[in-house]
Amino acid sequence: MSDLTTRYVMPGTFIGRNVGRFFNFVVARLTKAGVSLYGSRVLYVRGRTSGEWRTTPVNPLTMAGGRYLVAPRGHTQWVKNMRAAGGGELHKGRRVEKFTATELADADKPQILREYLRRWKMEIGVFFDGVGPDATDEQLLAIAPGYPVFAITPQG
Repeated sequence: MSDLTTRYVMPGTFIGRNVGRFFNFVVARLTKAGVSLYGSRVLYVRGRTSGEWRTTPVNPLTMAGGRYLVAPRGHTQWVKNMRAAGGGELHKGRRVEKFTATELADADKPQILREYLRRWKMEIGVFFDGVGPDATDEQLLAIAPGYPVFAITPQG
């Protein structure tokens, strides 16, 4: 098993690189046009070294009065950029939501990961190595280091 604190799954690893990238491209284009698939948004976050905006499609999770971004592919570039920037923007069509982000401790992730899996298992379940929404808290705690989660708070 790989080190969960550095876990990263490259886009397209499971369904073919070109297919995975094409799927992300299509979801991002539709969302930018204002058509959200299952609540999708396009995440804009400043690059940690370039300062340029970087984009990727995400599925924000609203749960118990909070909003969260979960990284099903692990410690990706957007995660590293989010840690450095401390926030970003979520876009859907012309609507832009600016936010600040706070990364959660592993102990705070089980219920969020469970709900994320419940809502999007068909889309992202392959990245969770057989762990599903019916997993125990102990199982979710065991995988938590490999799945960064950010609480997002709207700005002004």
